[in-house]
Amino acid sequence: MGPLTYRVSPRLVSRCLWISVIALATAFVTGCGGGGTSQPKLSGNTNVKILTTSTANDKLTLFAVGLNTLTLTSQSGQTVSLLAKPIGPDFIHVNGRMEPQVTVSVPQGIYTSATISPGGAGFTCVGLASDGTILTRDADFGSLPTGDVTVTLPAPITITGTSMALLLDSLVSQSATFPSPCAQGTSDVSIMPAFVLTPITLSAQPTNNGNGKATQLQGMIASIDVGNASFSLSGIYDGSSWQAITSGSTLYQGVTVFSQLAVGMPVDMDVAIQPDGSLLATRVAVYDTDTTDLSVDVGPVLNTNGTHWQGVIPTTHLLEIGWGVSQGYVSYVSHEPYWNYGNAVFQISGQLTNVQSLPFPASFSTSNVVAGQYVTATTHDSAHLLVTVNGYSSATTITLLPQTINGTVSAVSSEGSFTTYTVTLASYDLFPTFAVQADQTTLLTSPNTVVIYADNNTQQLNTNPVAVGSVVRFYGLVFNDNGTLRMDCAQINDGVPE
Repeated sequence: MGPLTYRVSPRLVSRCLWISVIALATAFVTGCGGGGTSQPKLSGNTNVKILTTSTANDKLTLFAVGLNTLTLTSQSGQTVSLLAKPIGPDFIHVNGRMEPQVTVSVPQGIYTSATISPGGAGFTCVGLASDGTILTRDADFGSLPTGDVTVTLPAPITITGTSMALLLDSLVSQSATFPSPCAQGTSDVSIMPAFVLTPITLSAQPTNNGNGKATQLQGMIASIDVGNASFSLSGIYDGSSWQAITSGSTLYQGVTVFSQLAVGMPVDMDVAIQPDGSLLATRVAVYDTDTTDLSVDVGPVLNTNGTHWQGVIPTTHLLEIGWGVSQGYVSYVSHEPYWNYGNAVFQISGQLTNVQSLPFPASFSTSNVVAGQYVTATTHDSAHLLVTVNGYSSATTITLLPQTINGTVSAVSSEGSFTTYTVTLASYDLFPTFAVQADQTTLLTSPNTVVIYADNNTQQLNTNPVAVGSVVRFYGLVFNDNGTLRMDCAQINDGVPE
């Protein structure tokens, strides 16, 4: 059980604020002879898409909270459930992005509070011991008391229209307490999940997670409906699943047409949320088309020595593949799995389309892969989960994926058509943490610095202009350019204090 605290009920505060607003509005209308804007007529139901996202810095590689229920309460006291069944999302991999969860029919009205009945929760961090050994720590808290979880509505939510979406934002950095460095701590950890629930308007042609576009949904094809040109995807991270439809404008990468998709293929896709809550796949990427004895892992590289690398999977079960070890919770791991990538095909995610126009040679290969880069790896080694000590799993493909970093801007400049931001990372970020390992063959000149490249296609969701001293989250592809980290930036969000 987390620490006990006393707090004023968000429902009570929201209701009091709403009554005050109504009273002021009524007085204004009366004084002006009945003029003013009329409230929309609220009747019937609205299809509401529930989305999850997070606001986090780079301290954790996983932050998962089980949501048994998510309930809205209206100003008249009416309650409605937003979940048909419990879910257990990981919130770190959607830091600054978002993922669709479920669509629910909600009675139209004005809702002033929300509550969550939690299940289990936990987080993961990785780091180095004083002797250079990689440590992985999982903290599992079991089932949480309802009072340890807060959901804030910045303003009353009006459910109206045919369809809309609600975004559940996990404030990760406010929710977990642990020693620094986390991986070397003892048992002095706690968790009190805090969320913010806000409505978003779905655009007819969404461009980012603020108006209905979800990127980098990763999973395995579970079924295919040829007649409706759709498929279902089982998420890699946390048990999420999505049903996606395709159209003539869907962009395929790794395959050329819908008919080449097959059950068991790993897919990385972008979707546009439709007015009815369905998902239209705008990009479908398959990085390995062979489904025989296929295993897929996603996460950051932790070590590389020129022929093989170590990696960790940031999923709820934190499977420690390799070395014949599967660690449990609250674990201190002395060895992470090794992958042999000598014969692997190195690839770059096609989510960003401007890689070739960057003013530096953006490449990803055996000669410049570096610890901290986010990748997905596939193997067809049937003994992948059972390799013995000193045995390596042979990677078939390794694909560089976009990732989110959080840092402080130290300089702003330009290069060609790009605005550049020089960003300083915190000491606990994976790049500076693992760059000091003695056996690294790919060295970084300044592992705590990343140069960000943003162009007209970069989605800017930050509320304040980016300037020297700003703490900002950048999402994009991180390349190692002869020892200098450079990011092709897809999206900019407000940062989280370090």
